[in-house]
Amino acid sequence: MNMITSILVRHVRTSVAFAVTFAISALLISSSLTAQSPPVDKPAPAGWKVPRTADGAPDLQGTYGNNAITPLERTKDFANKPTLSDAEFASMQRAVNDVLNGGDAPFGDELFAAAAQQNKNFKSSDRQVGNYSQVWLSDRILEKRTSLIIDPPDGRIPARVPQSQEQQAARAAERKASPPNQIEALGNGTRCITMGMPNLFAGYQSYFSISQGPGYVVIRTEMIHDSRVIPTDGRPHLPSSIRQLHGDPRGHWEGDTLVVDTTNFSSRSNFRGASENLHLIERYTRVSPDLVEWRITADDATTWVRPWTLLVNLRRTEEPLVEYACHEGNYGLAGILSAQRLEAGK
Repeated sequence: MNMITSILVRHVRTSVAFAVTFAISALLISSSLTAQSPPVDKPAPAGWKVPRTADGAPDLQGTYGNNAITPLERTKDFANKPTLSDAEFASMQRAVNDVLNGGDAPFGDELFAAAAQQNKNFKSSDRQVGNYSQVWLSDRILEKRTSLIIDPPDGRIPARVPQSQEQQAARAAERKASPPNQIEALGNGTRCITMGMPNLFAGYQSYFSISQGPGYVVIRTEMIHDSRVIPTDGRPHLPSSIRQLHGDPRGHWEGDTLVVDTTNFSSRSNFRGASENLHLIERYTRVSPDLVEWRITADDATTWVRPWTLLVNLRRTEEPLVEYACHEGNYGLAGILSAQRLEAGK
């Protein structure tokens, strides 16, 4: 898929009034969906060094995509197997193509799971709005890794502590007994406020832009156009009484790696069910001209029995970030509240 068509497709999937453009773009790419070979990560050229900004910091600037198929957690199909063999990789590639050729749009980790099960009759979990089809998603990349989680060794999110398990069960029971009919009771994503930080959703509006200046790094996300302004000038964290949806990030450089320490999350931040006590350590390392390794360690002793770490490969692209038309046209919110209030008799 060429860059112009790719940008068109990614713009189409965010637009409210898209019918005509959608038809044109579908014709442009319909013959190329199954013919594309996934890009291969190229090692850094011999003698390559991380470029520097004008103030001497490692230069991470650019636009990057998170489009790998690798699931967050390792599936039972590959238990105790952190990487695929060459034969398994080839088999998975064929299975991925079979799933994609079915036409339905896999979201999140669905594509890897369906391919692992050799499911040629895959049906998307998002059936309420109809079949998105492949034009709604970016080209996906199959890696040899079987999970983004690299620690613990089993590639799974650690168990929850008893108190967190009880709180989670209570919230689920409350939602089942009394579906939300007030806007404040709905999640941040449904309200088009934020998809959270870090946003690990791959393949759909999963692009990031990194900008740098003296004393700051800014990371923008395409989905719901969040921007994180990260000071790197050594200032301390905000007082613990100040809580924010994206927490309070502080960055510093360790060699060629940007280390971001984030605390002060809000009780509504909700990263994988963590509490406001969540502590994140991110490490961004540019390992080649086109690849940034993004390591994330999540630590919350009031949620999980131990910290856990995952690795996301961010691949450089020449595509710009495009509009995510959610907050400006969130018609679904009115429908959700109207239906719930009608059902509740209010």
